[in-house]
Amino acid sequence: MHPLQTPVALTIAGSDSGGDAGIQADLKTFASLKVHGTTAITCLTAQNPGKITRLEPCPPKMVRAQLEAIAAHFTPDAAKTGLLYSPAIIREVALFFRRNPRIPLVVDPVMVSTSGRRLLLPAGIKTLEHELLPLAAIVTPNLPEAEILIGHKIGSLAQLRAAAGEICQRFGCAVLVKGGHWHDTRVALDFFHDQEGEWMISSPRVAHVKLHGAGCTYSAAITAWLARGKSPLRSIALAKDYITRRIYETRSITFS
Repeated sequence: MHPLQTPVALTIAGSDSGGDAGIQADLKTFASLKVHGTTAITCLTAQNPGKITRLEPCPPKMVRAQLEAIAAHFTPDAAKTGLLYSPAIIREVALFFRRNPRIPLVVDPVMVSTSGRRLLLPAGIKTLEHELLPLAAIVTPNLPEAEILIGHKIGSLAQLRAAAGEICQRFGCAVLVKGGHWHDTRVALDFFHDQEGEWMISSPRVAHVKLHGAGCTYSAAITAWLARGKSPLRSIALAKDYITRRIYETRSITFS
């Protein structure tokens, strides 16, 4: 990126008709952090903050065409994935990043919606693990996603911390395991593990807020800061501050 140019970020994810998650959340986050957002849409969804009523995956060749169109004109400074849904779509995305290995990739392993809708086909889990995670600069699972990736339940913060290390070792990528689903603490704790060590990232927990799209926004903020040239750890710290401020703003709107 030339110092006078706007950084470019790429999001590969589903479209949320409610505007709170997916491509829409990513683009809003990119714009607020002064990054130009480009997109490859993987699925169309009919949804609102309460539930997804319909999901239609894009043909894999259409996902490929979007990525090729972006690569023909832009050089993304960082990229992220969200809802990928099927093994075929994951393979197209993995092929793109094998051909473009210099783009830092944040993988948000979207598997199940907040309302319980499956967002990744069972066969897609192994494809994600074997073909995409090894290409990631950072993978950002929440608690249920981390349990799927390690194959067992997580029953304590110590096990959550250990899960970050296990995922890092198993798939060869840096890992941010998000502890937002862990409600027994006054702080929201995340654990970051890479080849150089491990760190705990914390912020005050904001109570009484129902969140939709927070995971998308968090990973999009990490991607935006990577696109602006920050290190992975610094990008996570800045993104943690960003998502915490956004949650506080949501709370003030909801409960004022």
